[in-house]
Amino acid sequence: MKLDINAAGVEVPADELAPLLEMAPPELRRQMREGGVTSLYETGEDEDAGRFRVTFRSAHWRVRFTCASDGTVLSRQRNRRGGP
Repeated sequence: MKLDINAAGVEVPADELAPLLEMAPPELRRQMREGGVTSLYETGEDEDAGRFRVTFRSAHWRVRFTCASDGTVLSRQRNRRGGP
């Protein structure tokens, strides 16, 4: 998997991200517009220089991608957030 890096930021295809958050792509888009799914972009420092991390949070899931500078996903973490 590879994330797209452009002037607008980092883009993850909805059809790849939505299943990780247990929702359909149209629901993901709606939730992102309405703030129900948020994202955080972080750049690496020191030994992680040249890498970046993007985290997506929904009510029930956190999905984090650690990537090389060209957007190649080096690792992915998926964790259930609090609650049943």
